[in-house]
Amino acid sequence: MSSGKFPLLQREEERDAEVTWEDQQRINQFSRLNIRLENLEDEYKGQKTEKEYLDDLATEIELIDEEELVPYKIGDAFIMLSLEQAQARVERDKAAIDMRVDELDSQISAITTEMDELKRALYAKFGQAINLEKS
Repeated sequence: MSSGKFPLLQREEERDAEVTWEDQQRINQFSRLNIRLENLEDEYKGQKTEKEYLDDLATEIELIDEEELVPYKIGDAFIMLSLEQAQARVERDKAAIDMRVDELDSQISAITTEMDELKRALYAKFGQAINLEKS
C-alpha cells in the first residue's frame, strides 16, 4: 500500500476535513508565530552569551590595579576608562541585558501560549493530516 519513503496515513488517521479560509488563517498565523519565535530564541541566546561575557569582564576588571585605565569596547571602538567608570559601565550594560532577557522571555512565553492554542484547534480538526511540530 505505501510506497517508498512516504507512508500513507492509516484509515483511522485520515480526516476528510475541508480547509476553510479561517483554517488557512490559523495555519498562516502559526507559521508567522513560529518564525518570530525562532528569531526571539536566537536573540535570547545572543543576549545570554553577551551577559556571560560581561560577567567574565567584571571578574577580570576586579583584578586590575586602580590606577590603570581600562580599554572598554563601545561599538567598534575601544575607549580608555578609569576602573570605576569601567565597573559602572559593565554593571549598567548587565542591567540592560537582564531587562532585555526578561522582555524576550515574556514574549517567548506569550508566543508559545498562542501557538499551543492554535495547535490544539488545528490538530482537533485535521488530526495527523497536519504537522505543526519542529523537525
